[in-house]
Amino acid sequence: MLRWSRVNNMAPDSPDRVDYATALTGATLPAPYASILDSSGFRMTAQDSVDAVRAALDAYLDPYVQDTLGSAQAVREVRAAGGGFTARIVLGFPIGGYQAQLTAALSGQLAAAGITAPLAVDLESDIRPHAVQRNLKPLGEIRNIVAVASGKGGVGKSTVAVNLALAWAAQGARVGVLDADIYGPSQPLMLGLAGQRPVSSDGKRLSPLISHGVSAMSIGFLIDAEQPMVWRGPMVTQGLTQLLEQTQWGALDYLVVDMPPGTGDIQLTLAQRVPVAGAVIVTTPQDIALADARKGLKMFEKVAVPVLGIVENMSVHVCANCGHTEHIFGAGGGARMAQEYGVRLLGELPLDAHIREEADGGRPTVVAAPESARARAYFEMARHTGAALAARARDRSALFPKIVVEET
Repeated sequence: MLRWSRVNNMAPDSPDRVDYATALTGATLPAPYASILDSSGFRMTAQDSVDAVRAALDAYLDPYVQDTLGSAQAVREVRAAGGGFTARIVLGFPIGGYQAQLTAALSGQLAAAGITAPLAVDLESDIRPHAVQRNLKPLGEIRNIVAVASGKGGVGKSTVAVNLALAWAAQGARVGVLDADIYGPSQPLMLGLAGQRPVSSDGKRLSPLISHGVSAMSIGFLIDAEQPMVWRGPMVTQGLTQLLEQTQWGALDYLVVDMPPGTGDIQLTLAQRVPVAGAVIVTTPQDIALADARKGLKMFEKVAVPVLGIVENMSVHVCANCGHTEHIFGAGGGARMAQEYGVRLLGELPLDAHIREEADGGRPTVVAAPESARARAYFEMARHTGAALAARARDRSALFPKIVVEET
């Protein structure tokens, strides 16, 4: 509850004292208290004004967090500074590019509460490891493994995966990509790394290749581009496990795993063996793709991997000549599926010829044209995905001692 004080009841030497006559005549009050003096001559003390600002900020409903900043415990500090206030906000996802947008929104939140003093926001990112399947533990220095999956091929899953990774990196996170699509590895081409080979510094583990600030590993780095992978399921899962565990990833906030399409034995085994913090389901709006996407979602539910949300790819076609938009594959399919299963709609991405050209050229959209409308859709999707993961339970395994039983 706010504590109000009559201005003429303050100590004569108080720096917050304002003569009652001054308040009644409308003379200028010391900032930042002028905006919080009511018509009856009551005004808040310095601490009360900070409390009022914090209460207003705590009540702000963030569009990415999808909860109030207070519930997310994001407002860490509020203090009076100069003629206004400074708030320290900490979010659990990459915040690059979000500073101006959030500051404007929070200033509007204060104005709606009758507080017109200027607000400065110190925005920080604190990406924590999140819980994985119960029988698994997070892998080494990799804080979060995020699987990007689809129920069927041809929906643009790999394009979504690489742009998600690159968007997170551009927003300030440490990111890696594991191309788990053994039969059709596409990340070497999309990242401009085709023909390159990883090396090993110790003869035991491979060093990932680096492209656009992202660490990458793929079976495509180890075989010829035209060589088919005629492996059966057990060989595929063993090979991918080795790529994951025998790569010197270093410290990563996110490792994006571009999963093979489908819901067969390979996908199920990978979902059971890889410690995944969350999965993203990629689909198009059409019913035939949504039917298979539902199977993918159910597969992750069966192995206790939380589904962060749905990405609707090829949502709307944008004409390269006139800019006309058209829903070629239908509209709203991803939103309906998200609502049906109680998960988030993480993004609706355009069907644009430039996206294909940029990926084929080794410079995906968020790198090739970061200021374009098509890139903004990927950046929004990345921020929504990071926020969805930040809302999940954190990994607590490091808090418990490791118990070893030895024979004596």
